[in-house]
Amino acid sequence: MKKYIVSYKNSIKEALISLNDIASDVLTLFVVNEAEQMVGSLTDGDIRRGLISGARLEDPVSTIMHRDFRFIPKTEFNVARIKEFRDSSIFFIPILDESNHIVDVINLRKYKSHLPIDAVLMAGGKGERLRPLTEKTPKPLLPVGDKCIIDHNVDNLISYGIDNINVTVNYLGEQITEHYMTPRNGVRIRTFKEPKFLGTIGSVKFVDSFCNDTVLVMNSDLFTNIDYEDFFLHFQSNEAEMSVAAVPYNVSIPYGILDLDGINIKGLQEKPKYNYYANAGIYLIKKNVLDEIPDNEFFNATDLIDKLISKNKKVIRYPLNGTWFDIGTPTEYQKALDFVKHI
Repeated sequence: MKKYIVSYKNSIKEALISLNDIASDVLTLFVVNEAEQMVGSLTDGDIRRGLISGARLEDPVSTIMHRDFRFIPKTEFNVARIKEFRDSSIFFIPILDESNHIVDVINLRKYKSHLPIDAVLMAGGKGERLRPLTEKTPKPLLPVGDKCIIDHNVDNLISYGIDNINVTVNYLGEQITEHYMTPRNGVRIRTFKEPKFLGTIGSVKFVDSFCNDTVLVMNSDLFTNIDYEDFFLHFQSNEAEMSVAAVPYNVSIPYGILDLDGINIKGLQEKPKYNYYANAGIYLIKKNVLDEIPDNEFFNATDLIDKLISKNKKVIRYPLNGTWFDIGTPTEYQKALDFVKHI
C-alpha cells in the first residue's frame, strides 16, 4: 500500500513524483497525518485544479487534497458495499480501522471484487476418459489456450480478490505441487496430498486451515466464467448453509410421448421439452458445515448435499448462465480448445 500513501506535509511536487511512479495504475494517493491516519485523498485532477487556482509546487498537499474522501470502515466491510462503489465508478477504495488507519486498499481496476472466501480446488482425479493425454500429465495441467486448465480457474479466483487458494492432489500430484512452487500473480497456492481417492469433496478435510467463514469448493477441470461475486452475494443474502452452482440442461424429445395408465392412453405430448438444472461442480459452503465430511473416507459433494438436506439445512441452487465446460471427455476438451480461441 505504501506506494499509494503520502504525508500531508509532502509537497505537491513530491506527490506528482509519487503519481508518476504509479502512472500505469489508478492515479490516486491517500494522504495521512503524523499518526498515519488518513486525512484526505489526492488525484492528478486535484493537483491540476490546485495549480490552476494558484497553488505552487512547493506547497504541502494538505492545501489541495480532497478532505471529503470515500472509504469503507473495516467493521462494516462487505461485498455489497464494494459493488456499490464500483457501480458508482469508484474503483480505488481504502479500508480504515476505527482510528482511521489504512489497513487495506481495494483496487477495482485490477480486481473485479474482494471476496472473503477461501477456495479449494479438487485436482486428484485420474482423468481416465482423456487417456492417452493424461497418462503422464494430470488433467488439470492439460493446456487450454495459453495456460493449463487449472490456471484458468486459479486466475479467475484471483481476479475476484480471492487470495487463500488451496489445491488437493493425488494422481500425478507432484506435478501440480511443483507447478505451484512459484506464486501465481503474487498469490501463493497451497497444495495438499490426499492419501487415497476420497471422492469429490472428501479431500477438503486435509486443508489444514481456513481464513474465512465461507469456503468455495470446485472441480479443477472446469472451464467457466462464473461471476463469483454474484454467486457469493446470492449465497449470503439467502443465508444458506450450502449453495450449488447449476447449469441449465434441456432435453428435447423428437416424438410424441404417450401419457399412459396401464395400456390405456390418457393423453399425448407432442415433442415435449424438459428443462433441468445440472450440478456444475462448484459450491459455496459455510466453514462449519465442513465438519459434516467424515475424516479419511470416500465422500462426494452429492453425499454432503444429501446429508445436509436430511438434517433440514438450507441448500440452495445458484443458476450459472455463463460459460461452463466440464473437461472430462475428448469432445468437451475440444470444445474448450475451440472456445478459448475466441476469447
